[in-house]
Amino acid sequence: MRDAQAEARERPTSDLLRELSDQTTQLVRKEIELAKVELSEKGKRAGQGAGMFGGAAVLGALALGALTACAILALATAVTAWLAALIVGVIYAVIAGVLALSGKKQVARAIPPVPEEAVETTKEDVEWVKQRAKSGRSN
Repeated sequence: MRDAQAEARERPTSDLLRELSDQTTQLVRKEIELAKVELSEKGKRAGQGAGMFGGAAVLGALALGALTACAILALATAVTAWLAALIVGVIYAVIAGVLALSGKKQVARAIPPVPEEAVETTKEDVEWVKQRAKSGRSN
């Protein structure tokens, strides 16, 4: 550590500033890469949640349209027709509700679409630079 400090003191200020600029640029690029990856992950989660909402709607429509008549007629052999229709409707509503809640959970996991890890590491980088600046002034 002492050798690196001594070497840095012997180097021209312009070299040190150029190196600082290069390192800062590289750090910013890495943080942007991290933010892109994190936003991509959140976008995928939001897409999955939206797909589940769509699936709930399609299932609800198909179930109510295609199977309702069959189920009602089958149940109507045991109970009156109106009660059979009510039972089938409630079952379909429960299935659609479970799918909708699952979709909502997926969308909630993706919100807010902020790259939290990138923001946190950037804050850490700024704090590190501040500490280095303070320790450099005290020498």
